[in-house]
Parts: sequence; C-alpha cells; structure tokens
Amino acid sequence: MEVKIEESVEAEKAKKIVVLLIGPPGSGKSTFCDTVMRSSHRPWSRICQDIINNGKAGTKAQCLKMATDSLREGKSVFIDRCNLDREQRSEFIKLGVPGVEVHAVVLELPAQVCISRSVKRTGHEGNLQGGRAAAVVNKMLQSKELPKVNEGFSRIMFCYNDADVENAGNTYNKLGPMDTLPSGCFGEKKSDTKSQPGIMKFFKKVNALPGSSSNEATNATRNYNEKTENVRVSPAKLGSADIVPTLAFPSISTADFQFDLEKASDIIVEKAEEFLPKLGTARLVLVDLSHGSKILSLVKAKAAQKNIDSARFFTFVGDITKVRSEGGLHCNVIANATNWRLKPGGGGVNAAIFKAAGPDLEAATRVRANTLLPGKAVVVPLPSTCPLHNAEGITHVIHVLGPNMNPNRPDNLNNDYTKGCKTLRGAYTSLFEGFLSVVQDQSKLPKRSNQTALSDSGSLEDTRDSGKKMSKGWSTWALALHSIAMHPERHENVVLEFSDNIVVINDQYPKARKHVLVLARQESLDGLEDVRKENLQLLQEMHNVGLKWVDRFQNEDASLIFRLGYHSVPSMRQLHLHVISQDFDSDSLKNKKHWNSFTSSFFRDSVDVLEEVKSQGKANVASEDLLKGELRCNRCRSAHPNIPKLKSHVRSCRSQFPDHLLQNNRLVARPET
Repeated sequence: MEVKIEESVEAEKAKKIVVLLIGPPGSGKSTFCDTVMRSSHRPWSRICQDIINNGKAGTKAQCLKMATDSLREGKSVFIDRCNLDREQRSEFIKLGVPGVEVHAVVLELPAQVCISRSVKRTGHEGNLQGGRAAAVVNKMLQSKELPKVNEGFSRIMFCYNDADVENAGNTYNKLGPMDTLPSGCFGEKKSDTKSQPGIMKFFKKVNALPGSSSNEATNATRNYNEKTENVRVSPAKLGSADIVPTLAFPSISTADFQFDLEKASDIIVEKAEEFLPKLGTARLVLVDLSHGSKILSLVKAKAAQKNIDSARFFTFVGDITKVRSEGGLHCNVIANATNWRLKPGGGGVNAAIFKAAGPDLEAATRVRANTLLPGKAVVVPLPSTCPLHNAEGITHVIHVLGPNMNPNRPDNLNNDYTKGCKTLRGAYTSLFEGFLSVVQDQSKLPKRSNQTALSDSGSLEDTRDSGKKMSKGWSTWALALHSIAMHPERHENVVLEFSDNIVVINDQYPKARKHVLVLARQESLDGLEDVRKENLQLLQEMHNVGLKWVDRFQNEDASLIFRLGYHSVPSMRQLHLHVISQDFDSDSLKNKKHWNSFTSSFFRDSVDVLEEVKSQGKANVASEDLLKGELRCNRCRSAHPNIPKLKSHVRSCRSQFPDHLLQNNRLVARPET
C-alpha cells in the first residue's frame, strides 16, 4: 500500500506532456510513437483517430476525451493526427493546463518521401494507401500551416530527414517520469526557396503505380495546380534574436578532480541563483552524459527547494558537444572543464570539446591565453569555420579550471575544502561572468559604416558625410579585442599592461619580429572611423604608450625600426594601435592582404591621425581596395610576384625608406651613436 501511495504522489509531481505530431500521411508519425513507447521509462498513451473507435476511424471529440483520460491517469500523450493547420491543433493545445506541457514534433519531410511511402504501404490503419494516397497527401500540403510557439506550445521540434526524426525520438525516449525538456523552438531551418521541389515530376510517375487509377492521378495533379504551387517553410529562429542565449556547462572538478558532490552542488545552485537575475532571459544548463548522474539529481533537487525558475536553470542529459543536433537544445555558449595548459588531451569534457571543435578552438584559445589558474575562466570566440559553430550553432567556448582534490593529480589541495570551495566559487563566478559578457556583447549591434574611399587621383577622399556607404559586420571571432579591452582583468595571461584608458597585448599573429597592440578601453570606438576630436587625448596617450614600448624593444635591439599606426578598416572590433617593427620577419605574414595592410596607405600613421583629428575633427580612412594592390618592397618599392619572393628580397634590401616615411617621425629609429 505504501508503495502505491508513493507512486501516486510521484505521478502527481511529474509534469505530463502532450506531444502533437504534425505531418502529412507517410511522414512517420505512427512509427515515431511506436519507437518511443517501446523503450521509454515515461508512461505514454498514443491517441490515433484512425483506430480510436474500436479499431475504426473516430472523431476529434473522441481523441480529446481519450487524451484527457490518459492525462488524469498520469500518462503523457502522443496526438497521432496530421494536425497540419492551426484550427486542427487548437483544441488539443487547450489540454495544456498547469502541470501539463504541450509540445509539437514537426515531421517536415520532403513531399516526395511522404507520397512514396503512402502509395507503397499496405495494411494502413486508416486505409490510406495506393494511388489515392498521393492526391490526399498533396491536397493536405497545400493548406499546411507550420506551428508557432504563440499558439500555446512550450516546445516545438522540427525534423527534416530521418536523422532528425531519430534524434527527436531519442530526446523523448530518454525522458524519465520526472524529467522535463527546455522550452523554445528547435531545429527550424531558414529557407528562401520553395520547400517541395519536383512534385509535378513525381506525379507523372504516379500513373504507373499499381493500384492507382488514371482519374486519381489526374485529379491529384489538378488539385496541385489549382492551389498554391509550393509550400514555403517559415524562416528559422535559430541564430536570431528570438533564440534565448544559453550556456551549457559541465560540473566543474567533480569528475577527475574528485570534488565532493554535495559541496559542489551547493555551490552550483548558489551561483546560478546569484547570476540568473543579471542574465535577463538567458539560461544556464548543467549537462552530464549519464542518466543516473548524482550531480544532476542533487542540483535539480536543491534548485527546486530554492524555487529557482526551472525554465532558466535546468539539467540536461547528453553530450555537451551535441546538445542541439542530438538533444534539440540550442546553446550558443558551452563551458569546458579544462586543464591549466588549455590543451587538448586527457579525457572527459576537455578532450570531447577540443575534438569536436577541431584545430580552430586551439588556435582561438591561444589568442586569449596560454595557461589558466584554478578558479579562473577565459572566453574564446569560435571562428565561423569551426565545426562546433557550423553544426551546433556554438559561438563561444568558455574554458574554466576548478580546484583539484585528487591526490593522484598535480596541485591537489590535500582535502582542504575551505580553499577548495573558495576556488570552486571563483570558477563558477568567472564562468558566469564570462557568459554575461557574451550575452551583453551579442545584444549590441556594432556599427560599421561611413568610410573613406580613394579618389581617382589616389588621394584620400572622405565619404563619411557623402552618399557613399560601406558597411561591415562583426563576427564573434572579431570581438576578442573588445572583450579584452573591456575586461582586461579576466585576461591576465595575455595582457602586458593596462590602465583606465588603454590595454597593451602582443599581436597573437605578429607580422614582424616585434608587434604589439595598444587597445582603447572606451566603448563605441570600434575603429578609426569612429574617432572624433573629443578622443584626441586618448589617441595621444595610445601613441605615447606605443613609443614607450618601442623604446623598450630598441633597448633590446637597437637596429629595430618601428611604425605606429592604425588600419583604415580594422578586421577586429575595438580601436587599436599597431606598434610594429619594419623587418616583417614573421611566419604569420602569409598573403597580399597581410602585407598591404601595413605597407600601403591603408595603414594610417599615428602622427598623421593625431594631426587630422586635431585640425579637422576626424581621421581620414582609406579604401580596402588598397589591400589588392601589387606586392612592393616597403623600402625600395620594387614589385614581386608572390610573398616568398618578396620576403626573400626584403631580408636583403638595404635601400632607404620612401621619403614620405622619413618625414614627420613616421618611422621611429634609434639614433646612431
């Protein structure tokens, strides 16, 4: 009796789900239900109108009654109907009372696939098969309305092929009686083209299908032509402002570093509760591979005790590198429980993330830091070429290092949990602060417009106030300098010096033997085009700091000659001054764009910028077309066919620099003694 009472209480606590399957005949709705129900730990009831009346077709009212009865019994429900328009779905959505969520799984498979399956199948429950099926499927598709969250769905998952359907099935199959899924719209693809190509060609084949009459095929074709020619897919929500910023993170230090799970779960919940109010609508998701994960159970229970919003802080079972493709959860940021070297290798999350991201992550990490201290985190923007960015929509990885309690691992704390808890709190603070900075950066729309072009005579011509407009958007990769400038204290491993107004770092891909960047710490100064007269004092400070570093380098090697200047159109956001030696002896200098960005008039000398801003209130900015010019020696101006030959010449060229560089202190050389 006690067992039954406990089971009854658990059933009351469990949140039930109504899943509307949406798709035409042949899209695989019944197969989807059967697959999930065969192995799911959650009790399900399948509501199918084709057989609801003692094995025969019934009514919508009968479906609603059976669904209501099943929910009262503590079961979740699959609504196995086509549900292709809003009106057909509306009554079932009303089942979503408190304690019941309403989901949609949209089986948006190609029309050809659905028609072919419907025509060829036998023994269908609703007897929709053979040639007649083609006409029915086609007619249904003409009036299809894709579901939207504002209809009353808490979750919508789109499937466009068999792999998507399998992933969706796995998502529901893994749900235990007490588990929930994140809300939102998942997997919807953007398409500006028609989504059902080749239907007419397909119908020409229907005439020859066994069991179909010529009239059925003709009527199907006629119905197709009389309606809208093709069904369009709604624009995708993924990657748009409608997607909620989400951080997926593993439990830090509880695996290989053997941190106590009770203490760790307390800290996770404590820090989540602290940061959620700062994050707006953004979500935090604790991820673990194991269904029986103790840390997930502890965190889930403690978060519930504190009444933390379960829509914004929840747990998730799955591979952190595949939460979108395999779990339907869109996360734009993931955390990596890394090692102090910030290197691939080892096992667990660190190895998995570096493997999934490929070499791009390691290269991007080196831009930000070379090592990491316990209790710290570093935010790494992923380039658009990274597999994790392309496949999963992840824009940033945040490396975080926690305390080590494992005596078999270096730097263990010898069971000192006073220090360990302090370090773990620091790790989660750094992690969530890093995520907050990403959320804040991505909520802004950086301006990139109003630039300057070269006139026909080759002189600089300002078009900022003319009708000519050029624009450039910032990728996540290009935001790295902005993050360092705004939060240098988070990047102590790469910052050489910083003050209230500037930050100095090494260029991660130096184009010469000595190459540092002086970053402005002022917001809204993305590049040279944003500079105005009120920024003159800042520009002078950047110039003076650059000269200080030149002096330091020349104390080490008096033969070095430097230029200080700005790119007319920077490739990375945040105004930064290049301090670069003129030997250009670097493996990172690889192409024409690299060379011409420092040796053509695209490179604006700092002394000239200071004069222009002082006299005219703004700096002249050159066209990016200059980057396409010939490869010419920066001394004698001789032309060369490729970078290797140019570099070979530059190493031996002892010609005097061009006259314009010898004027106005554009070149900074140590006086000969």
